[in-house]
Parts: sequence; C-alpha cells; structure tokens
Amino acid sequence: MSPPDYTNDDRFDGLFLQIAHQTQGIEPLLDTLFSFLRRKSDFFSPPGGDGDAETGSEAAIAKVNEVVRKHADIYLAGKRKEDEERSRKMRLKQKREAEAKKKQAAAEKSKVENEDVIEMGEDGFDISSDEPSPKPAAAKLAAKIPESKTDVSPPAEKTEKNKNDGKGDKKEEQEEEGDNSPPPIGNGGTIDGKYVWTQTLQELSINIPLPENTRGRDLNVVISKKHLKVGFAKTKNEFIVNDDLTKPIIVDDSLWTIEDGNRLVLTLQKSNQMEWWDAPCQSDYPKINIQKVQPENSNLSDLDGETRQTVEKMMFDQRQKALGLPTADEQKKLDILEKFKASHPEMDFSNAKIN
Repeated sequence: MSPPDYTNDDRFDGLFLQIAHQTQGIEPLLDTLFSFLRRKSDFFSPPGGDGDAETGSEAAIAKVNEVVRKHADIYLAGKRKEDEERSRKMRLKQKREAEAKKKQAAAEKSKVENEDVIEMGEDGFDISSDEPSPKPAAAKLAAKIPESKTDVSPPAEKTEKNKNDGKGDKKEEQEEEGDNSPPPIGNGGTIDGKYVWTQTLQELSINIPLPENTRGRDLNVVISKKHLKVGFAKTKNEFIVNDDLTKPIIVDDSLWTIEDGNRLVLTLQKSNQMEWWDAPCQSDYPKINIQKVQPENSNLSDLDGETRQTVEKMMFDQRQKALGLPTADEQKKLDILEKFKASHPEMDFSNAKIN
C-alpha cells in the first residue's frame, strides 16, 4: 500500500478550519503550528542529537523553506494549468466565432447574389434610387413576417359547409405561400391584441404586454393541462386570455414571471415534445404554417439580434395598441409630420387628414 499524498491531503481540513477560525489570521495560525513543534517535538533540535541549538534551528528553517517551496511550486503549476485551459477555451471560442462569421458572410453573399443589388447609405437607408427610402431597418425586419391573404379576424358566423370550405381554402393559401414566405419569427407569431409567442420542441413562451410597474399580486394566472387563464386580480370576470390550449402541457414544469415590470412571460412545457404548435390557444388567429418552422432555440433571450429586435418591436406595438398609443411605425410617421410642420409654419394643417 502506497503512502498517502500529504501535499493534497484533505482529511484534516475540518481541524485546521477550526484552528483558523479561532486564530483569525495566517500568522497566528502559523504561530500555533510552530509553537506546537517547538514545545511538543524535537523539530528545532540538532539532527541526531549532535550539535548545538543553532545548528538545529538552521536545519529547521531549511526544512520549512523546502516544504514552502514545494507547495509554492504546486500552486504555480496549478495556476499555469488554469491559465493554459483558459487560453485554450478562449482560442476555441474565437475559432468558433470566426467560423460563424465566415458562414454568416457566405450566407449573406449568397443572398445578395440571388437578390437585386441595393445600395445602402451610412444611415441604413436605400440610396440606390434618386428618392431615399425612409423605411428603417426594424420595419424591414417586420416586413419579413408573412402576411395572410385572408382577413385577420375570422368570420363570425358560418354554416358547417362554409367552415369546411374556409379551412380548405386557408390550407391551400398556406401551401401556396409556404414556398415563398420566410419561416415564422421565433417559430411563433403575434396574436393581435393579446400576445407574442415563440416555441421550441420542448416548450412554448408567451409574452403578454402589461401596464408599467405591474406586480405578481396584480395578476390572476391559472395554468391547467388544457386551459389557460390570464387576467387582472381586480377584474375577476375579465381576462386577457381565457381559452383552451392547442395541445396539453405539463403543469408542474410550467411557470410564469413578470419581467421589467411591464411584461408577463409564460413558459409552458409541452406534453408531447416531438411536435410543433400552430398557435398557443385553439381560437388564436392567424395560425402559423408549421411546415416552415425551424428547429432552433426560440426563447426571446436565445434569439439572434435581428430576430429578437423584430419580436421586441412586435411586443412594443402590442403594448402601445393596448394603451391606445401609436405603434413604432405610426410614431415615426407622426415625428416626420411634426418636423414637416415645424419646417413650414406658413401651412395650415388643422383640416388635414393623416392616414
């Protein structure tokens, strides 16, 4: 049986921790150790009992220096190993980032080759024509969301035959649009007047805009296996959401939280984690085309910058609508109008109708 490695022996850590706690410092701890060696051992005595006390003390000091040097070398070797591991991870991270940028550049180059060439100015606007385009980058991102060819609100009354015909038409339209339309943002979409949602195969994330400084006790949230209720505690019979879920969920693994004091985030764990949802609730409209879903992380914090900017803009617009305020695009139009008014004070806009 080989002797234990005392340089890394942790059997006496509890004892030394008690001593360190009582001595309150490194030097008092060492004083306690050497006091024990001086009083209860022959550590400072001459080797073999031959020689004077000075010789024994010099030998004791040499031994202490030897042991301290040994542990200093062990410490430095460990630090060098940590630094090398940190450098290795940094190099690996930089390599992955370089590869990702290379792939992104190649994808952008391929995209540009397949599209009309557009000259962009430093401000991000299209300057390829004589007339500058005022459309900002965020609006261009929002324009990527596929628009349904049918009315956003489904008809209130239909016969059974018309319902079936409508579903068939809708399915055909989705299939026709499926070849040209981009994938749904975050593998989800926007339910106008309610929320913005995203999904992965495992879970569904629903973001509901709230008034500023909303707290948890202000809400009434009930998550069931097949039903979802969200409302305010002071209006018990009125709900933002009160509908059957599209598919069942695992209630114990689902949760909700308020973020930034103005956004309710519901995370619903899917029971069947091998299928995509076309909408969170059964009556939600419009529904997404699940054939266009991309299997990737779709939580808001996991989205890439461009997609997250689009989703956040959608959520901002939802909150503005709920408060009766202009959306981001509408506010930009109003700002442009105000600047125009300021530049032309001689003009009367009192009877002007702005679309």
